[in-house]
Amino acid sequence: MQSRPNLFVVGAPKCGTTALTRYLEAHPQVFMAERKDLHYFGTDLDLRLKQRDSEAAYLARFAPGAQARWRGDSSVWYLYSTRAAAEIAAYAPDARVLALLRDPVDAMYAHWAQLRLNGLGDEDLNDFALAVAAEEDRAAGRRIPAKNPMPSALLYGRVVSFADQVARYQAAFPAAQLRVLLQEDMKADTAGVLEALFRWLEVDPQVKADTRPVNTAKVVRSESLRALIALVPGSFKDALPPGLRQGIRKRVRALNSRHQRRDPLDPALRRRLQDRLRPDVRRLETLLDRPLLAPDGPWFKA
Repeated sequence: MQSRPNLFVVGAPKCGTTALTRYLEAHPQVFMAERKDLHYFGTDLDLRLKQRDSEAAYLARFAPGAQARWRGDSSVWYLYSTRAAAEIAAYAPDARVLALLRDPVDAMYAHWAQLRLNGLGDEDLNDFALAVAAEEDRAAGRRIPAKNPMPSALLYGRVVSFADQVARYQAAFPAAQLRVLLQEDMKADTAGVLEALFRWLEVDPQVKADTRPVNTAKVVRSESLRALIALVPGSFKDALPPGLRQGIRKRVRALNSRHQRRDPLDPALRRRLQDRLRPDVRRLETLLDRPLLAPDGPWFKA
């Protein structure tokens, strides 16, 4: 029982979970599982290329942190999952849960860009507007890349409809055990947000973390190279050991990418997406009891 995780970073994608995980693991009283995105919970998630750990294998990931005050599982799709909140609460009812959110239009665009960076198997539409327009077809199972590892991740508007996602965790956990952070707050005052977070976790709040940017925006160097890689037969890839296959994939992706700001989102498309998502954000404001929409809040400023 002592090796069970009792801290969960549950998402959302492209909202700062990688950075927060790094900040947490730098604290001597916190142990974060070495591998991010375990997704042991969330049995509704349509993870097509990933086999879930057995319970023994899952717990073994936390055994090195048995003496830590907190043992953390950081999995970015737990927030999106319709089942993960209840499953985590049943497994670890005293756990603390951290969620990170961001202006949903920015999150949508960054998520699409990340899938594009991952490869044609994740997202084969090279125009964000076309990807958004394809959501209805993809929800019906059409126009999904054959090698896509999680088709529901292509439903961009659903991925960033945060109100229902937060509500599920509020229903599953007491308010004292759940904390929702905004990436915008983290960016504006990283040290202050971390100090408050450590106080909430009842660990030394004065520990300093390396707060240099993590997981900054990247773009593909060569679409031709990526298309060529996609032609490599699946039988050859499948013959490689999983660890080696994943390592090669990450290395090739790193070589075929460069750090660069994403092109600004088309203003007309941004306004359409804001109009679409505004009712959900209004609900979220009520759930979080804070303003989110401009001019009083940090979202929809553009």
